[in-house]
Amino acid sequence: MQTYSFQTQGICPTQIAFALENGKIHHIVFTGGCPGNTAAIAKLLEGTDATRVVELLKGNDCAGKGTSCADQLAIAVEQALICEAAKARRTACCK
Repeated sequence: MQTYSFQTQGICPTQIAFALENGKIHHIVFTGGCPGNTAAIAKLLEGTDATRVVELLKGNDCAGKGTSCADQLAIAVEQALICEAAKARRTACCK
C-alpha cells in the first residue's frame, strides 16, 4: 500500500492524505475543512477504484471557487495514479 499526501489549493482543508492499493483508494484523511462532509467523502469512497474516484469527483465546484474538497481529492488521486504508472514503468515519479 502506497500512501500519498497532497497540499490543496482553494479549499478549506489544507491537505489530503490517502493510500492506494491494487488500484483502490483507502484511508482518506482531510486536514481541516468541514468534518462532516470530509468524513462522509472518506467513508463513501473507501475501497473504491481510484480511476472511478477521479471520474466521479473531478470538476465538482464549491460555491463558485472553481474547485471543491471532492475536486481536490480527484486531482490528488489523478496525480497519484500517474505516479503509480511511472513506478510500474520504472521512470521518474512524483513525490
